[in-house]
Amino acid sequence: MDVIALDDPTAAQVRQWHDVVTAVHAADPAGEPAPEPEQTAERLLGCGSRLRLWAAAGDGRLAAVAVLRLPGEPGAVRPAEIDIKVRPEDRRRGLGRRLLAAAAEGLRADGRSSVIAQVLAGTPAVPFLESHGFECVLTLRGMLLRLDEMPPGRVARLLAEAPPGYRLVRWQGVVPDEHASALARVKTAMADLAEYEGTPWDADRVRETAEVVAKRGDDLYTVAAFDGSAIAGFTEVVVPLGCAGRAAQYDTAVAPEHRGRRLGIWVKAAMLDWLAIERPEVREIETDNVGDNTHMLAVNEELGFRVERESLEYQAAVTALPAFR
Repeated sequence: MDVIALDDPTAAQVRQWHDVVTAVHAADPAGEPAPEPEQTAERLLGCGSRLRLWAAAGDGRLAAVAVLRLPGEPGAVRPAEIDIKVRPEDRRRGLGRRLLAAAAEGLRADGRSSVIAQVLAGTPAVPFLESHGFECVLTLRGMLLRLDEMPPGRVARLLAEAPPGYRLVRWQGVVPDEHASALARVKTAMADLAEYEGTPWDADRVRETAEVVAKRGDDLYTVAAFDGSAIAGFTEVVVPLGCAGRAAQYDTAVAPEHRGRRLGIWVKAAMLDWLAIERPEVREIETDNVGDNTHMLAVNEELGFRVERESLEYQAAVTALPAFR
């Protein structure tokens, strides 16, 4: 098997990439639907982010694939993100290690110092990462809300319990310019990733994240609670391209000085109310919660989310990664 860079993948290579993804999904089920072919294509070709792609190829087929996302500009302090998938029948042949080594060269060329990976607990990806310089930095509980199972009137009741002194504002896509800096301040207040990510949010990063979502064909919805001109809390949901009924919860946060007033559950209820009108095809919402974030876990459980899986976030210094040969 040869490791090849896919700087401009052909339609056939994108189809084979999707075959690898679905084979891994079938072997290591994540409790979520497998991506559709058009979703895989959009993530590889139309996401708008700086990506590097590699594959282990031989006999006219792709046996393993790796995608490296490089957020921000070259040399940015922010860690890169890597995802390696190997067909079940091709595992234990060193293909994952060779792809990781190729990606490490890409990281060094981009001036990165670290990389993160998110994998399902209990899958072969865990010992692979731990044997190649990665350390677990977060445990994430994957939760699912089935909207059809919510008691009638729950959303309306939560909306009626609006905290006094706040107002709701919502938008689709990239944050309006007048709110970008305020949103960045609240995102920086999130403690979940701060310890190892180490990079504060700013208006440009907020816009970049939303633009990546849009360019891969997904729709980003945001509901924010305002205290005057400041954002006190917010929540985000992404409805994927070709939505087959499931959306993804992205960030939810409340600024420290506004906590304890049930703003988190209020903005989440407002989001559910909006989606029921704007995107009635959404029947489920999935989310990941940091295992020790007891407050947000309680908020989600009150809404009706139930734990379905456990994921692990790993990080490695680029200097710890294998060299490409």
